[in-house]
Amino acid sequence: MNKSVLFLLPLASLLVALPAPGRDLDQDEALKLREQGAILPLEQLLLRALERYPGARLLEAELEEEDDGYIYEIELLTVDGVARELEIDARDGRVIKDEED
Repeated sequence: MNKSVLFLLPLASLLVALPAPGRDLDQDEALKLREQGAILPLEQLLLRALERYPGARLLEAELEEEDDGYIYEIELLTVDGVARELEIDARDGRVIKDEED
C-alpha cells in the first residue's frame, strides 16, 4: 500500500468520527417552519434567553438544522459584558446549552 495512503487513513477515520455540523437555515426556511408549526417563534425563545440574563443584548441568532431537529444558536452580551452562547431547541424551547462564549 502507498505510504501516503497509510498516513491519511488515521486522519480519515478521525473525520468520520466527528459529528457533522448543522446546516444554517435562511429566513424563508425559518418562516416556513414557523408557519407549519414545526418551530416556535424566535421572539418567544429570545424572551426565555433574556429571562436568564435580564438586560442582555442580542448579538446574533441563527437557526440550524441538525440530525435530531432544529436548534437556535443565540449569542447574548450580558450587562456584565460577558458573551453567552445558548442553544435552544426550536421545537419546544428547551435550553440545551448555555456557556460563556
